Amino acid sequence: MEAALRLIGEKGPAGFTIAEAARLAGVSPAAPYRHFRDAEALLAEVALRGFERFAGALGAAWNEGRPDPVSAFEALGAAYLAFARREPAYYAAMFEARIPQEAHPGLLMAGDRAFGILRDAAETLAQRLPPGKRPPSLMVALHVWALSHGVASLFGRADAGRRKLPMPPEQLLEAGVLLYLQSLGLAGGTKG
Repeated sequence: MEAALRLIGEKGPAGFTIAEAARLAGVSPAAPYRHFRDAEALLAEVALRGFERFAGALGAAWNEGRPDPVSAFEALGAAYLAFARREPAYYAAMFEARIPQEAHPGLLMAGDRAFGILRDAAETLAQRLPPGKRPPSLMVALHVWALSHGVASLFGRADAGRRKLPMPPEQLLEAGVLLYLQSLGLAGGTKG
C-alpha cells in the first residue's frame, strides 16, 4: 500500500504497475497478488483509505456545526483544499483513477460517508430557513462539493498541474461558497 501510494504520488494512478509497487516495497512480484487480484483492486484500496482519511478531515472541520453552522461549513471547504494539497496521492486515487465503484462496494460506501458529512452540514444550514424556503440539502451539498473539487483540482494541487491564481485558492473557495450561501439566504447578506 505504501509503495503504491508513493508511486501514485510520483506517476499518477495510471502510471505504475503492481510489479513496480512490489519492487519498491522489497517483495516478490507475486506477493501483492496474495492481497489484491489486480492493479485496480490495489488502487481501489488506496482510494478507500483515502476516502476514510478525507471523511475524518471533513468531520473534524465540520465539528458538528460549531462554533456556528456557516463558519463550520466554510471550514469544510478549507479542509477539502488542505486534504488535496496534503494528500495528493490519495486525492488522485480517489478522484482520478476512474475505478468502477460498483465493482468495489467498500469504496462506494467510503465515498458516500465522506459526502454524507457535507450533506448533513447542508441539511443543518437549510434548517435555518423557514420550511417553504429551504433549498434541497442534496442540491446544496452537490453544488458545494463540485465547487470545492473544482477549486482543489485546478488551483489547490500540490503538483505542477496547479493553475496560477492572483489569490490563495482558499480565498477563492471561501468567496464562492459565501456567495452561493448568500444567494440561498443561508448566510449573511441579501438574497438575490
